Amino acid sequence: MYPIMKNLAPQRVAAVDVFRALTMFLMLFVNDIPGLKNIPHWLEHAEMNEDMMGFSDTIFPAFLFCMGMSVSFAIQNRYRKGDTTLQVIAHVFWRTVALIAMGLFSLNSGGIEGGLSHQWFTILMVIGFFLVWAVYPKAEGSKKHLFIAMKIVGVALLAFLILYKDLNGKPFHQGWWGILGLIGWTYVVCAGIYLFTRENLRKNVIAWLVVVLLAVISHSSLIPQEYGLRIILLPFIPSDWTLHAFGMSGVLTSLLMQKYADREHPRKFITILCVLGVIMLIAALCSHPYWIISKIQATPSWLFYCLAAFFPLFGLFYWLTDVKGKTPWFDIIKPAGTATLTCYIIPYLWYSIQQLVGLHYPDVLNAGTPGLLRSLIFSLIIVQLTGLLVKAKIKLKV
Repeated sequence: MYPIMKNLAPQRVAAVDVFRALTMFLMLFVNDIPGLKNIPHWLEHAEMNEDMMGFSDTIFPAFLFCMGMSVSFAIQNRYRKGDTTLQVIAHVFWRTVALIAMGLFSLNSGGIEGGLSHQWFTILMVIGFFLVWAVYPKAEGSKKHLFIAMKIVGVALLAFLILYKDLNGKPFHQGWWGILGLIGWTYVVCAGIYLFTRENLRKNVIAWLVVVLLAVISHSSLIPQEYGLRIILLPFIPSDWTLHAFGMSGVLTSLLMQKYADREHPRKFITILCVLGVIMLIAALCSHPYWIISKIQATPSWLFYCLAAFFPLFGLFYWLTDVKGKTPWFDIIKPAGTATLTCYIIPYLWYSIQQLVGLHYPDVLNAGTPGLLRSLIFSLIIVQLTGLLVKAKIKLKV
């Protein structure tokens, strides 16, 4: 990410990559621990009506926060490279389509009894993803035609999977959007708002407050369901305003960084983030009597408690990496921050292959501390494998 920071020439902000890398690494971990026995309850996801925020309940919103930080930097870079507003809008549109499509495929990856199994559907789905959305090198002549043909094959493969399910009586459904789909909707909302507000900090603060307010109102009875006034909640926009609030919080953080961050004098920026964290904690404590803390319900109290941690936590990472130069501490998980989508998709292949060949871990690795260590090592292996794929120029990018 290359923001123009106060008193500094454009340069990459290590904290953004490190925060995203750690979030992706932990997402791999929390996705692998379900099924483990005898592990602390606080590590797991809370149940729908359980008034609790487990560690696993903080990872997805942290990812949305990271995505929001990337929005302003990415759009600024496209303008800096000479893109027109129409080209930027087209990029946002196709990126959103890709994320939503991947989310829906993941959601519909269940197999057909007596036909294509869940495992083979998933394997073909991932192959299709890489054929369609891989980063292809610039080429001319026969190589260019080959890359175009590979994309066409990928589109045909994904289309086959849709038709196959439909012909077998299991058409694609949208019970929810899947993780990638929810990220896609939050991305397009944040990018759309940013295209209007741009680098104007005041406008972005107002936009952030409005989105947070919409998140609170949408989960309250301030406007009864039967009242036409609920149109102010823009019900035609998919997903939940609470998720969009996480993304807009990331956008706000990135703009605060561009205006106030200074590696020689970091106190002001970090203080602002800590103050925001305190304000969010107060909002969390005030909202908790009215809403339980629930990721599944996307309650305002969950939003505020998470943001109370994210704002100052990012300040800590900024101080560690960009101010104190401790970025090498996180090199072991670096690929998770630079090839995040690739890192997220690879486990789909592993779990499917594992099930097809009937590979099982020893019982000792399915419970307690050994099981948690297994999941940590698995997550690290996935990150390192992602790094090897990137070196081999195999990488997903939307």
